[in-house]
Amino acid sequence: MKKGIIVVLLILVSINVKGQSDYKPSKENLENREWFRNAKYGLFVHWGIYSALGDGEWVMEQQRIDKRTYEKVASFFNPIEFDPKEWVKLIKDAGMKYITITTRHHDGFSMFHTNQSDWNIVDKTPYKKDIIKMIADECHKEGIKIFFYYSLVDWYHEDYYPRGATGHYSGRSNNGDWNKYIEFMKAQLTELLTNYGEIAGIWFDGLWDKKDADWKINEIYELIHKLQPQCLIGNNHHHAPIEGEDFQMFEKDLPGQNKSGFSKDVEVSKLPLETCETINNSWGFNLRDKNYKSVKTIIDYLVKAAGNDANFLLNVGPMPNGKIQNEFADTLRSVGKWLRKYGETIYGTRKGPVEPHSWGVSTQKGNKIYLHILAPEDDVLYVPYTGDVRNIKLFESYRPLDYIRNDLGLLIKIDKDDYNLLDTIVVIETKE
Repeated sequence: MKKGIIVVLLILVSINVKGQSDYKPSKENLENREWFRNAKYGLFVHWGIYSALGDGEWVMEQQRIDKRTYEKVASFFNPIEFDPKEWVKLIKDAGMKYITITTRHHDGFSMFHTNQSDWNIVDKTPYKKDIIKMIADECHKEGIKIFFYYSLVDWYHEDYYPRGATGHYSGRSNNGDWNKYIEFMKAQLTELLTNYGEIAGIWFDGLWDKKDADWKINEIYELIHKLQPQCLIGNNHHHAPIEGEDFQMFEKDLPGQNKSGFSKDVEVSKLPLETCETINNSWGFNLRDKNYKSVKTIIDYLVKAAGNDANFLLNVGPMPNGKIQNEFADTLRSVGKWLRKYGETIYGTRKGPVEPHSWGVSTQKGNKIYLHILAPEDDVLYVPYTGDVRNIKLFESYRPLDYIRNDLGLLIKIDKDDYNLLDTIVVIETKE
């Protein structure tokens, strides 16, 4: 992900990139899009050798570490406590349906065994194992879909030249062949889409680093869709989707909002949507970051995402030993416990007919509209819905609620004792 004022400014500049021309998604792709829209909740994982330094995923850039010095970090990255079964069990316990994991970040280090460079976990670390293969195999076994995060930026590779807006302290020589770098990426993506089973999607990041470069995005997208037609493509460029992309992502914002400064003037497309956020304030492992989000905060974000027709991708930065710290795991399990009871109002839903309000949002499935009251304001809830109503009940107790209907909508009476501290859910059952 991105940090720093310079990067925030860069992504607000228009990016002119040619996408996959005349793209028509395959039947498998459309089916995968539908699955994705129904899934609603996934785990984002930022993990790499940078985790060993405990200062986030941008540590090489922010501490101005040159590439020769940074190579030493790989020599003591040895996650012997990594257990893919434990990770996947946690994902399932959390109620998540997919994982998006960093196959490589901006430091260019591959967490998979690639033949394109020895700058990878098998060839450069004492661990000597292909992390991505291990987690992919376990996900396939347990029915969890897997997405691969892939950085387009590379602070290590000599052929990432001319240099972009970042990576000027890596000590690389001032020469290189950009076309060779493009071919390098295409070869790595071919490996990822050939050697790791069915991949649900590729999650790109970094286009903002060189906004005027010829990224050959059309060739890259065509390659992915040729190798695995069902594979969804998303790109964290913070602009309107480029032709060939299958879902639109929003970093640290709900669709249509711009609180983070990353989504100025970005229109919400009709593609499947996803918003991502951190479980504390960091993407990669940060030893000093104890700003853990509460269960209530995460449930609010998940519910609001669903109420805005988007998935919620919640990020954790595992420790360098391969463990997901207890503070994260406990919160994930607590949200999963909530979903086991209330998941019907999230999974498989679409944005409801009641627009988001200060009190909450609505979701819908079939003839049931779910009002999620996240911040109660009064004993009487005004809902601007004028459709036909069969009945209105509390989701938790199925107790009917009194209501008045007029030309402006509904006034629903909710007793103070009926409010749930996390999310009070009212079900409006409409006539078929």
